[in-house]
Amino acid sequence: MKLKSTILFTTVILLAIMQSCTVPNPYQPINNTGNSTTNTGNKSDGENENNSSGTTGTTSGGTSSGNTGGTSSSNGSSKSHNMGINCMNCHKPGGGEAPTWQVAGTVYDQALITPYPNATVNLYTGPNGTGTLKYTIKVDARGNFYTSGNIDFTGGLYPSVTGSTTTNFMSSSITTGACNSCHNTVTMDRIWIK
Repeated sequence: MKLKSTILFTTVILLAIMQSCTVPNPYQPINNTGNSTTNTGNKSDGENENNSSGTTGTTSGGTSSGNTGGTSSSNGSSKSHNMGINCMNCHKPGGGEAPTWQVAGTVYDQALITPYPNATVNLYTGPNGTGTLKYTIKVDARGNFYTSGNIDFTGGLYPSVTGSTTTNFMSSSITTGACNSCHNTVTMDRIWIK
């Protein structure tokens, strides 16, 4: 009987995930035409332009939500879905209408229950915010962050998430952007901030 309940529960969850992947594409590429977007820092694989500040990874002006290029989440946007589920179940090559994300996940509040809106995820080359800030991804109004932009994981990247009062750092490097595949309350705690 317990096996039958487990199989039924698993089937319902899989059907819900599959159904969520068949909704029309709510994501539209960010169009920076006519906006003033400035990337600062040293050129790195063609993604940032040089300037005199010597820092990298920040973007200002326009509608861009980070410096990854492609389609990315932005503060205030509410078009994402399926908080807490591994985004790469659908957002992968061959995922139908779902765009392919290079990095995606969900940020929660300190209680690990409610998605935390409008935070910022940064990816550094060193632990605890050291090294070079390579990428910035804004968290949307539903707590999700995502980007289809090119992310170079060579050598590993160290994530941080910044909320309204704190910044939390991940102590180990990542070589994949499927954040909710590990931060799922089973393998490890959800990503959280306050």
